Amino acid sequence: MKVRAVLTLVAVAFSCYLAARGAFPAEPVERPLVLALGVALSLAATALVLAVPPPAADGRRGAPLPAWAAIVAVAVSAALPWIVSASTSPAEDGAPHVTWYIGAVGSLMTIVAVRRRAAWAWTGIVVLAVCSSVLLGVPGALALGLVGSTVWVGVGQLMQLFTDRAYDDTVKLASLQQASAAWQSTQTVRRRERRERVQYALQVAAPVLTQVIASHGALTEADRARARRAEGTLRDELRGARLLDDDVRRAIAALREGGASVTVLDEGGVDDLDEDALAIVRAELATTLRSTAAPRLIVRTAAQPGVAVTVVGRSAAGTGLPDEDAVALWHEIPRPTA
Repeated sequence: MKVRAVLTLVAVAFSCYLAARGAFPAEPVERPLVLALGVALSLAATALVLAVPPPAADGRRGAPLPAWAAIVAVAVSAALPWIVSASTSPAEDGAPHVTWYIGAVGSLMTIVAVRRRAAWAWTGIVVLAVCSSVLLGVPGALALGLVGSTVWVGVGQLMQLFTDRAYDDTVKLASLQQASAAWQSTQTVRRRERRERVQYALQVAAPVLTQVIASHGALTEADRARARRAEGTLRDELRGARLLDDDVRRAIAALREGGASVTVLDEGGVDDLDEDALAIVRAELATTLRSTAAPRLIVRTAAQPGVAVTVVGRSAAGTGLPDEDAVALWHEIPRPTA
């Protein structure tokens, strides 16, 4: 059961107990209808402050009791002592079946305080203190429950403050748990990526290293070319892993086997893209690489907005062309839009 439901049940039970003291007096009263009016007014005000819904919550905590309901409760706290006292003779003002209104108003103001209207609750207590002191005298009011009602409101306000603090601590703990879970998830993904890269590096480099050991370093030109391609592949995995998938790797491998020089650089320009967006970028990159015959290619993430990757193909060195004429390919892959 929620804390709010428990507190509501306690408030209802205590308010009904106090109202029952007035509804069933130990001695006959001169004006029972007036007493019944006081009991009904007390119960109605209690039901109002318990049941009226708050306005839409703005922020992390619940919204306070509507101001109009708090004002009504304070008005009841001002009227109830006079109504109940009017039901009997002045000589009986200190009788238990008359002074129950002190506890009833205290209970009502406690509910108002718990529902985040502490200023109105204390206003109601001040009004109760003035009215009961006029009717019973200051010593009589203090002796017949005014102190207890004041303490209830103070406890109610402290309860609300402690509940808010507990809520804040719970939110912080949940936030820390989420951050910890996210960090652990990130570390797990990174460890898996590192394992995959190590396995891929071994897969690429192992044949070359085996050949180097077997030939005691006496490599043929074909072996040297294969070693250079393996070195380029490992560099791609280190410097541009987010731009690579199987299709891109195959396209780069085909270009290198044809004698082209391919450089892949990821400088953080696509770190904010999710996997779906990266898949679109990689697909276009693979298509671009398959369609070019440029002997020198540079693939790098772009810094300008709207562009994810830039692919530049240059003519072979020694053609005698100026720099602007040496560009054989310039292709910009746009950033995918949501």
